[in-house]
Amino acid sequence: MGIRHSNNPCSSLLLCFVALLLLVSSCSGNSNVGVRCMESERQQLLDFKEGLMDPFGRLSSWVGLDCCKWQGVRCKNRTGHVTVLNLQNYHLGGTIKPSLLHLKHLTHLNLAENFFGGTQIPKFLGMLNNLRYLDLYSSGYGGEIPPHLGNLSHLQVLNLGGNFGLRAESLVWLSGLSSLESLDLGRVDLYDVRGSWLKAVNMLPSLVRLYLDGCQLKSLDLTLPSLNLTSLEVLDLFDNPIKSPLPHWFSNLTNLQVLDLRSNNFYGSIPFWIGSLCKLRILRLNSNRLHGGIMGVLDRFSACQNNSLEILYLGGNYLVGSLPQSLGALRNLQELDLNTNFFWGSIPASIGNLSSLELLELSDNNFNGTIPESFGRLAKLSTVSLVANQMEGVLTETHLANLTRLDAFRLTTYHNKSLVFNLKHDWVPPFRLTTLVLINCLIGPSFPVWLLVQTNLSYVIVSNAGISDIVEEEWFARLFSSCWFVDLSNNSITAKLPPRIYSEMLEKVDLSRNNFVGQIPLWETNATQLYLQRNSFSGSIPENIGELMPRLKTFFVSRNQISGRLPSSICKMMGLKFLSVSHNRLSGQLPDCWNKLRSLKVVDASNNSLSGEIPSSLTSLCHLILLMLGDNNLHGDILFPPNSCRQVPLLYILQLRSNLLGGNIPEEICRLSNMRSLDLSNNHLIGSIPKCLHNFTALKYGNRSLDYEELFDLQDGTINEQTMLVGTKGRELEYSRTLLEVKNIDLSENNLIGEFPKGICRLAFLDTLNLSTNYLSGSIPDNIGDMRWLESLDLSVNKFSGPIPSSLSSLTLLNHLKLSNNNLSGRIPTGYQLQTLNDSSNYQGNPLLCGVPLLTRCPGDINSPPTPSSLGGSKDKLWLYLSIAMGYIVGFWGVCGTLVMKESWRQAYFRYVDELKEKLLLWIALTIARSRRMIEKGNN
Repeated sequence: MGIRHSNNPCSSLLLCFVALLLLVSSCSGNSNVGVRCMESERQQLLDFKEGLMDPFGRLSSWVGLDCCKWQGVRCKNRTGHVTVLNLQNYHLGGTIKPSLLHLKHLTHLNLAENFFGGTQIPKFLGMLNNLRYLDLYSSGYGGEIPPHLGNLSHLQVLNLGGNFGLRAESLVWLSGLSSLESLDLGRVDLYDVRGSWLKAVNMLPSLVRLYLDGCQLKSLDLTLPSLNLTSLEVLDLFDNPIKSPLPHWFSNLTNLQVLDLRSNNFYGSIPFWIGSLCKLRILRLNSNRLHGGIMGVLDRFSACQNNSLEILYLGGNYLVGSLPQSLGALRNLQELDLNTNFFWGSIPASIGNLSSLELLELSDNNFNGTIPESFGRLAKLSTVSLVANQMEGVLTETHLANLTRLDAFRLTTYHNKSLVFNLKHDWVPPFRLTTLVLINCLIGPSFPVWLLVQTNLSYVIVSNAGISDIVEEEWFARLFSSCWFVDLSNNSITAKLPPRIYSEMLEKVDLSRNNFVGQIPLWETNATQLYLQRNSFSGSIPENIGELMPRLKTFFVSRNQISGRLPSSICKMMGLKFLSVSHNRLSGQLPDCWNKLRSLKVVDASNNSLSGEIPSSLTSLCHLILLMLGDNNLHGDILFPPNSCRQVPLLYILQLRSNLLGGNIPEEICRLSNMRSLDLSNNHLIGSIPKCLHNFTALKYGNRSLDYEELFDLQDGTINEQTMLVGTKGRELEYSRTLLEVKNIDLSENNLIGEFPKGICRLAFLDTLNLSTNYLSGSIPDNIGDMRWLESLDLSVNKFSGPIPSSLSSLTLLNHLKLSNNNLSGRIPTGYQLQTLNDSSNYQGNPLLCGVPLLTRCPGDINSPPTPSSLGGSKDKLWLYLSIAMGYIVGFWGVCGTLVMKESWRQAYFRYVDELKEKLLLWIALTIARSRRMIEKGNN
């Protein structure tokens, strides 16, 4: 019987009152009006509460006679029986008591997001016969899933996901859940179930949603002809090590709306029939090993009459090809992620038809074409990422003018700036970005207004953008106050920064390789990285920089015009790892507080005017990797405190060249077994070279190649240029990213005495050795040929005597050799690599040396009669020339002479050549005719 509508105001008021009562009733913890809960069930709930730990008092409302009003409890309207117990996220613990079994009418039990200490799921839950809904998600359960849950034949929803200690050896018990519609076993360990999980799930014909993410599943049963899961709408197998092609029985799941196969090992091509699942709204296949193209799949999707696809994630595979025009037919698409593949070509013009698109992620591909003007029709676009491609062409206002919702825009190309922003200088865009990344795109030379008006930026990179303009300091003040990441490196921006900058959120600033002038500001921030190198900053480093920036880990200000002292407050940056102040005008002494900086890995203060002694607190740092103090005015001894580190110090590079250091080379330096580059050249060192340098095991055994990023732990993989000058091969070379691959010892231009330590010859992986301009004496060790990787050897301007060892000729990589100005004697060895080092200046200044390449001949070389060996050599050459002449005569006249003298042979030979020519011409004609027929057939 229908409801009659009345115009009586009283009736209307009464109806409103009843509706209000119903609304209040439905919004309360129970839906009962005037019906109390059953006393027996109230007692059972109180007993259930006794076993629980309730640290936050969430069950404090469980008092009084009417349990239907208790929080989390709902009863049936007419009978007062408890039907729902919803205690999700109550932070409960303890024990679930079997008193729940007395709640005979309980249909809904939700204990999700509590913590029961890794205990096993109570077996008696399998006796709650009327249960329709059981949710134990992320409740801290562990152990084996009790198969007794298979007795819940009325259960429609079972959620055991998020319990990381839970496991199952078999899922046979699932067959008893004939009414199950939703099953969540996410993060449950199903490794022991192996491939049988699919057969168990296939026994649930009513299943609509299946979540098996992170379950350690490794395989799929590809022998199944089809699946019974015809009602399935959601299939989530995310984050399993499944190694398989995409199974054909997916094509049976015609009601599927969500398919999530991310982070597996699926391989092979994406089958076309996936595009026939026309009800799919979400398809995630990213982070697998799929290959081939996607044209066929997208063509199938576009052919669906009611295409539903909203989210398409295919990133992190090996997919190739260009994007097809059929992409534009996916008009409901909201998110498209194809990152980290091998797609090429241009973005298709049909992309402008994706009017619902909000996210476009095409980073890390090989796109080398243009961005179409139709891109500007994507009015709902919020996030665009085209990082690490080779895009080219021109972007104009047409591409950007309608993108009113644009929030994040990322675009990087190669260094040639092949993509140009051709926008009017005063153009004001309709969007206000929070994230902007533009690397190697041509934006300049002027600083554009569209960038100046971006007042909501929190993350900005505009690097190598060809900007060479003057920017007002007010813009930087506003930028630094709102951003946490700022990178304007590799431009020619001329600006003076605000004298004081305050920002709690700022984490990284990179202004390197520009024309910033003035003093370094007082940065009052929590920043961890500050890159100001290669600018024109002047003045001194703020004395209280350590107090202003206590969290700083990376401080690069090299190649500026900074003067004054290095402030001692730097030692208050307790987490400092990288300090580079080289190529400035710093003076005074180094502070002596380095022992506070236990995390310090790099100190580069080279090419300044620093004076005083090297603090022992600096050389005692155990985690220091690079110590570069060269080209200063430092004096005193080199000190390495013994046993300052429990383990072997990490130092890889020690560069103290071109100072005023004196004293002996300390024996403690031999403890630096990781040493790869030792440069103490151009000082006033005395004494002998330590005989223990063979303890440099990295040079002795050739430790594995080092990962610069891994070793230095640079955030975001940023490699800022840490450079080092190395004297090698007769000239100075500057190394940057590969400086850890340099393996050299340079002790030249000192006052060292004594012999050449034989232990150095055991450093087989050393590539440069320079001991020149000292007072070393004795002989060159005979085993110098053991240094098989040596490329440059300079022993010039010393007092070495004796012969040059013949083993020197076995150094096949040697390309620079200087032995001049010594007292060497005897014949210069020949053979192998020494044949190419034939510059006489390499040996001059040794009066007793003789032989090639010097003009001085060795005894017995002048006017001596030819030896038998030389006569034998002359005879061998004579016989070689005679053999060549005889071979030519016999070969030529043996053939041509016969044809000239014998007519029948001559005619037969030319007849054979004519037949061969005819056959060749016939084959060419037939091939051309066959090709023409195939082309005509293809056109028809």
